[in-house]
Amino acid sequence: MGSITVILVTIVAYMLMMVIIGATYSKKNKDVGDFYLGGRKLGPLVSAMSAEASDMSSWLLMGLPGVAYLTGGAEAGWTAIGLAIGTYLNWLLVAKKLRVYSEKCNNSITIPDFFSNRYRDDKKILTLISAVIILVFFVPYTGSGFAACGKLFSTLFGWDYHIAMVASAVIIILYTCLGGFLAASFTDFIQSAVMTLALVSIVGFGIYSAGGIGNVIDNANNLAGYFSLARIHNTETLMADKYSLLTIASTLAWGLGYFGMPHILLRFMAAKDKNKIKTSRRIASIWVVISMGIAIFIGFIGNALSAQGVIEPLAGSDSEKIIIKIAMFMSEKNVLLALVAGLVFAGILACTMSTADSQLLAASSSMSENILKGVFKIKMSDKLSMIIARAVLVVIAVLGVVIAWNPDSSVFRVVSFAWAGFGATFGPVMLTALFWKRSNKYGAIAGMISGGVMVFLWKFVISRLGGAFAIYELLPAFIVGLIAIVVVSLVTKAPDSEITDEFDAVAKEVKE
Repeated sequence: MGSITVILVTIVAYMLMMVIIGATYSKKNKDVGDFYLGGRKLGPLVSAMSAEASDMSSWLLMGLPGVAYLTGGAEAGWTAIGLAIGTYLNWLLVAKKLRVYSEKCNNSITIPDFFSNRYRDDKKILTLISAVIILVFFVPYTGSGFAACGKLFSTLFGWDYHIAMVASAVIIILYTCLGGFLAASFTDFIQSAVMTLALVSIVGFGIYSAGGIGNVIDNANNLAGYFSLARIHNTETLMADKYSLLTIASTLAWGLGYFGMPHILLRFMAAKDKNKIKTSRRIASIWVVISMGIAIFIGFIGNALSAQGVIEPLAGSDSEKIIIKIAMFMSEKNVLLALVAGLVFAGILACTMSTADSQLLAASSSMSENILKGVFKIKMSDKLSMIIARAVLVVIAVLGVVIAWNPDSSVFRVVSFAWAGFGATFGPVMLTALFWKRSNKYGAIAGMISGGVMVFLWKFVISRLGGAFAIYELLPAFIVGLIAIVVVSLVTKAPDSEITDEFDAVAKEVKE
């Protein structure tokens, strides 16, 4: 059996397993609460690993190694540090309190529901704004995941991009539509294990192929600024450029995005036992640090392999294919290694699929639960709600496919912008909703709108001024959103005693 056939069989088997899991969990969805939040039944291990798998996407196995391959440790390292800190703080500060608060606030099953219930927004203005934000950023975000799958298959097997992309989308739609949140969470848990296996396999084979870890380190030491966190390797001049403090702060700001990611926050709300969230935090934090560290080191290994002529040198965005190149080289050795390479490619798919399924559910819930039922007050039976939930999910997925139709679209740019959008619109509101009793619905509305507007304004106008303004839009937009919440809350009416009493009751329960 040829190596390509082994890889294909491995990937097909993996994807069929995801659909089977979806079909299995479809029987456990009794109502939309189960479909969108799994009945709050996630154990600590599944909570932790599904949250991190839905977070990382193909960026972990492609984007991060690619950046490290080209420029060394500075940009990749500071980004990883920011994300690691953000992961830990999100679990430490937000997870337990959101789990308690969302249940106490009329058993909220979506983030827009929680915001409106938290602030007693009877007109559902917060629900509408939140749902629209989720649709605006998640539909193209999901499309970028479909595009990544299409590019992987077309690169590996020479298939037509559009056929490969649509086929991948259909698999993701099937298991998510069948099994809902529980299926997405359990498959995410499996996918996190596949990602881990992929990372470990590549780093072990890569070090062996490079002639040992000493050769990898020697190669890096011969490249100016490659191992430095204060300097960045310039592939054009082969010199080391300074990595400024402002740039470091901007890169670290990726971690702020965690406080506003609906598909991650939903895992906190779905936890079965609030007292076991500490266990989930430890598992998630350790996995994130180790996986990102290995991903960066794969970039270093890939550079050494290129320098030795083992694999072809990669430039620009092609550097994101470094893990694919190493895996293809691995598959040429023997059938066993071809099987391992197949698992590596399944790991790349796992990164993408674990994010796409969570995004589909979040976007679907925004339309069916928040807009149709919450804002327009459309009455539905549980059976009809389930049908509409699945129908909306399919429609949103189709829109994602349309957005992903162009094979030249940039996956990284879409992901980066969507991450900033959620971080700046939901992040400040989530933190103040959980930790500031004086915040009110007017401040929350102002924070969402100002943060969202600033993301677009900074990205497409201000950053083009260059210099100190050429930083990641999440940092300034997050700050603007937070200031708007504080200022508007202070100049408008204080929350009613019903809201503040509930805030105090939640705080007391969280401490118990």
